[in-house]
Amino acid sequence: MIKSMTGFASASVTSGSWSLFVEIRTYNSRHLDLALRLTPGYSDLEERARVLIAGRLTRGRVEAKIHIEDAATTSGRVEADMARAQAVRNVLEQVKVELGLPDPVTLEQVLSAGGILRTVQPAADLAAAGLLLEGGVAQALESLEGMRTVEGEALAADLRHRLAGIEKALAEIARHAEGLPAVYQDRLRERLSVLTQGRAEIDALRLAQETAILADRCDISEEIVRARSHLQQFRAIMDAVEPGGRQLNFLLQELNREFNTMGSKIGNAAAAHEIVAVKTELEKIREQIQNVE
Repeated sequence: MIKSMTGFASASVTSGSWSLFVEIRTYNSRHLDLALRLTPGYSDLEERARVLIAGRLTRGRVEAKIHIEDAATTSGRVEADMARAQAVRNVLEQVKVELGLPDPVTLEQVLSAGGILRTVQPAADLAAAGLLLEGGVAQALESLEGMRTVEGEALAADLRHRLAGIEKALAEIARHAEGLPAVYQDRLRERLSVLTQGRAEIDALRLAQETAILADRCDISEEIVRARSHLQQFRAIMDAVEPGGRQLNFLLQELNREFNTMGSKIGNAAAAHEIVAVKTELEKIREQIQNVE
């Protein structure tokens, strides 16, 4: 089954005082490249989130944001750093004495130094947060899978259309190649006639031998057989359950190689035009495959 590598999905989950929001965006990439951002204080859950995402996605750039919040602990507790406050006051008292200032050191002056008061968040309940994370990430991934599948079906339809055109062109190339030995023989006979100016008799056996050698050098039957096999494999991979983007890319390289070889061998103008058209289609397929998982 063809699936696109681009997609977007989000999910919200709540349970008691807990709430979680997940947002996942995916883009093209040769390998699985996961960038994950979690709410501060929940970094211990990062590996669990990575395992969940990597279990569903095989490659692509994945950007995931996960926000977790427990309403029961959002207010936190305020503490004072008394050691710092005392140190700041001592310094201010020293400055006052040095400058001969009569005014006493105030609380506002001490607090203005910063770092005196801090909010202490209670320890996160990672067990409860972990369960919420698993549910939210699974829900987002399911939605993402649906979007990537729908886009993949559109890609698959386009690829099948182009493969059918390539198969038709391949059949035309094979048809043109069948009559080449006779063409080569006529060409060779004409050239020999021009060179000898009709003064020497052409040895029919030698002409047949030379024609056979020339036809063998220009034979593309093996390339045609391999190209047909690659096209069959291409369709089989597209219909398989497992993601096959890498395999499709490899087969596309092999198809390009076969048609390049045909183009260098064959001496038929009509067949050469078909090969050029096929290579144009292969390039369009290559662009599409860059987005296949």
